[in-house]
Amino acid sequence: MATLPTLGKRDSEFAARASTNLLALLNAAVDEAIPIIDSLTPERLAERIQVQKYNLTVMEVVYHVVEHFSMHTGQIIFATKLLTGGDLGFYKHLSAVEHREETP
Repeated sequence: MATLPTLGKRDSEFAARASTNLLALLNAAVDEAIPIIDSLTPERLAERIQVQKYNLTVMEVVYHVVEHFSMHTGQIIFATKLLTGGDLGFYKHLSAVEHREETP
């Protein structure tokens, strides 16, 4: 059974602002989380655990972490677009001819 990782690197995560490999660190975090989440059984997802001062199910914890990660990722994307004025190219595949759709 996979265990949920403990988060204790908060200060070093925020200190990484000047790092040039933030995207690699972000990808590594996602790559580490995928097999852990994928291995959770329905029984494990229903288990209650203590996180900080809260008594939550593992499912609630997973949803919160995914939502929290998504929110901060959106903030990073917004700030990057604001500061650079550029398109980050996340959806460039949609501009390809084979992906264009006509609105009825």
